[in-house]
Amino acid sequence: MKICIFTETYYPVVGGGETQARLLAEGLISHGHSVIVLTRRSDRALRQYENYGDVSVYRLAPIGRGQLKKWGLLLSGLSALIRLRDQYDLIFVSGYRIIGLTAVLAGKLFRKSVVLKADSQGEMSGEFFESGLRKFGISRSSLLFRLFLGFRNVILKKADAFSTISQEIASEWTSSRVPPNKIHWIPNGVDTTRFAPVDAEQKSSLREKLNLPEAATIAIYTGRLVSYKGLPLLLQVWNEIRCRHENAILLLAGTGGLDIHNCEAQLHDYVTSAGLEKNVWFLGPVQNIPEYLQAADLFVLPTENDAFPCSLIEAMACGLPVVTTPVGAIKTIVAHQETGLLVQPGNRHQLYEALVSIVSDKTLAYRLGQVGRQSVEERYSAGNTVGKYLSLFERTLKHFADPH
Repeated sequence: MKICIFTETYYPVVGGGETQARLLAEGLISHGHSVIVLTRRSDRALRQYENYGDVSVYRLAPIGRGQLKKWGLLLSGLSALIRLRDQYDLIFVSGYRIIGLTAVLAGKLFRKSVVLKADSQGEMSGEFFESGLRKFGISRSSLLFRLFLGFRNVILKKADAFSTISQEIASEWTSSRVPPNKIHWIPNGVDTTRFAPVDAEQKSSLREKLNLPEAATIAIYTGRLVSYKGLPLLLQVWNEIRCRHENAILLLAGTGGLDIHNCEAQLHDYVTSAGLEKNVWFLGPVQNIPEYLQAADLFVLPTENDAFPCSLIEAMACGLPVVTTPVGAIKTIVAHQETGLLVQPGNRHQLYEALVSIVSDKTLAYRLGQVGRQSVEERYSAGNTVGKYLSLFERTLKHFADPH
């Protein structure tokens, strides 16, 4: 098969969607298929074209940072899909909210199969855009936006297949009259060899390598520093935790990036004003996430809105006990008191009690980590996920060639 993966951002940009796109690209290559990636050149330091192994990556205009620049992919993406049309038979769109429109139009123009994947809830209904629109004084109910969304959705529903990572997204599609036979459940996956538990001696060595205190109790969050992940509340709770556990450190790995919900500056301001500099460390856009997870004692993700957080299954794969919320697919990933602790989104008291439980009870922490690791190996390994995409792509191409 010849596959084109079309996504707003790609490696070395760090994020859940980017990680999943890279895992899929490398998995397809390992099975003997060819892959090209079309993405935006979100940083001038990134090359316009380069190879990662056998994966060819084309970075398109508009170049640089800026939340509105991603809309330029509507045109630059179409141009690239036309220019490179002999290099693919199927277009897989990771995060179709904007670029899905371009992919489906190109697919119809050149008789190529198109599979759309939502990385977030609200991509079809338009709810995802609400916060961004508000920043520009536009309402989701405005006539111009409703006309655009209606036109876009008519085109999107002509895609050959839809890949869902949560029941909520599947329900959103069926509510928008996407035929149920086009919807396929494929969870995100994790490389369980790269993300794996380490023993006490290895953990100690990693802490030395990463300049982390040997005797500290270390919690970690990995992902974008955005408000809907519950990070402002987490810092408030951590301020209480450090009063009870002076050697407790919270690591925040990631940046706010180009996300419309970026709250990185707000988090920095709170840490400074609360005098939390010794207890909250901002790591920035680190590439060696597995090492930081393996050096930590627990993982926390108090998210208020998530479809399927890759960071969660990465932490569980490393054997970390997790504290998170039952939103999106997390309800199916984490079983309370079995593979992690669940707290209600925005509930300060529950979040505090859950964190204190794991920090104070090493037996509980170890048990949750062990069972969580086993669950990820059985249900969310990258091999299983790639296998399901291979099957979907093969069926889609076969049906496209012979619809009868």
